[in-house]
Amino acid sequence: MKTNSTVALTIALLSLMSLAGTASAFLGYSLGREALKGVTQPDISPTKKLSNNNPESTDKELKILLTEAELLKQAEDIINGKVIPEPIAESENPENPENKDEEGAISSEQGEEETSAEKSSDLSDLGEILPIKDSDRGVTLAIVEGKQEGSSLVLKVDLKNESEDSVRFLYSFLDVRDDQGRALSAITDGLPGELPANGKNFSGTIKIPTALLEDAKELSLTLTDYPDRGLELNLAKIPVKR
Repeated sequence: MKTNSTVALTIALLSLMSLAGTASAFLGYSLGREALKGVTQPDISPTKKLSNNNPESTDKELKILLTEAELLKQAEDIINGKVIPEPIAESENPENPENKDEEGAISSEQGEEETSAEKSSDLSDLGEILPIKDSDRGVTLAIVEGKQEGSSLVLKVDLKNESEDSVRFLYSFLDVRDDQGRALSAITDGLPGELPANGKNFSGTIKIPTALLEDAKELSLTLTDYPDRGLELNLAKIPVKR
C-alpha cells in the first residue's frame, strides 16, 4: 500500500511540474507578443530605395551604355576620318622640385658670397698705413698685417725687446677698445709670455670678432708688462674702414 501511494504521489508531482512549465511558457510567449505589437520590419532593400528616390539617374546610366555594333561603328568612323576624336588636354608640367631646390641652393650660396664680400669690403686690410707701432723702454709692439678670416679681424703683431732685461706679459690684460670707448674681447695667439732681451722679433696674432666692429671706426690697443706694469705700449687710431 505504501508503495502504491508513493508512486501516485510522484506521478502527481510530475504532472504539476509539467503543467507549471507549460503555463509559464505560454505566459512568456503572450507577454512577448503583446510587447512587439506595432513593431514592423524596415525596408532595407538598397536597390528598391535607389530606384524609388532617383529614377532619372538610373535611366541616364542605362542610356550611356552602347551596343557592340555602335562601338565598332564609332571606331570605324574614327579610322576613316569621318569623326575627329576630341584631343586630350595636356596638363601643364609642374615645376621640377629638384630644379627648384637647386635654384634655391644656388641663390642661397650667392647670397652668402655677397654677404661675405660686403663684410670683407667693410674692413680694411690696413695695407696702406702699416706698420702701426709703439715703443717704451726698449720694447716695441707693431701691427704688421690686418685681414679678415671668417668672422674675425685678425691682426698680426710683432714684439721686440731691445732693452737689457726680459719682460713678462699677461695677455689677458690686453685692452682693446673702439672709438666709442667700448671694451672689445680679443684672443691672442703665438705671443711669448716672457720676452727675452735679445732684440729678435716674436710674432703672434690678435683676433677680434667682426660682430663687435659694426659701428666702430677706429680701434686702440694697450699692453702693459706683468706684474710691475712699468711700461705701457699703446697703438691708437687703428682704422676700421667702410
